[in-house]
Amino acid sequence: MLCPSCGAPDTRVIDSRPAEGGQSIRRRRECETCSGRFTTYERLEPQLVVRKRNGRLEAFSPAKLAAGISAALADRPVSGSAVELLGREVEASLREEGGQVTTEDIGREVLDRLRSLDEVAYLRFASVYKEFQDAADFEKEVAAMESAD
Repeated sequence: MLCPSCGAPDTRVIDSRPAEGGQSIRRRRECETCSGRFTTYERLEPQLVVRKRNGRLEAFSPAKLAAGISAALADRPVSGSAVELLGREVEASLREEGGQVTTEDIGREVLDRLRSLDEVAYLRFASVYKEFQDAADFEKEVAAMESAD
């Protein structure tokens, strides 16, 4: 832990106790260089884990989510802030589901939101997510979209 006063790397814990109802640990530290004192808090940061189609687990990556959404929205009249908002909404919804989600959960969340944002982007994303094989798959998806409206 670097000292916030002088930036020295050598600090020591002089007091440690539970805080926030046991949800974190409060530590008083002292810099061994300048003798400045400061407080740090140690908290558990919940990790969202994704189960891939092959069964492998990996940490959720907001960057991968944003890349997939951006690819679907490439050359579409949608602002960057709308893309960011969509990504944040999807991530928040996934976190509500628990610590582990599947790629299918992520795909469904993105599709639900893309449909109301931009239908072309929805079809682009659906073609990858649903693994379209030919033009007939696109036709079926467009027909399903029209019947749902």
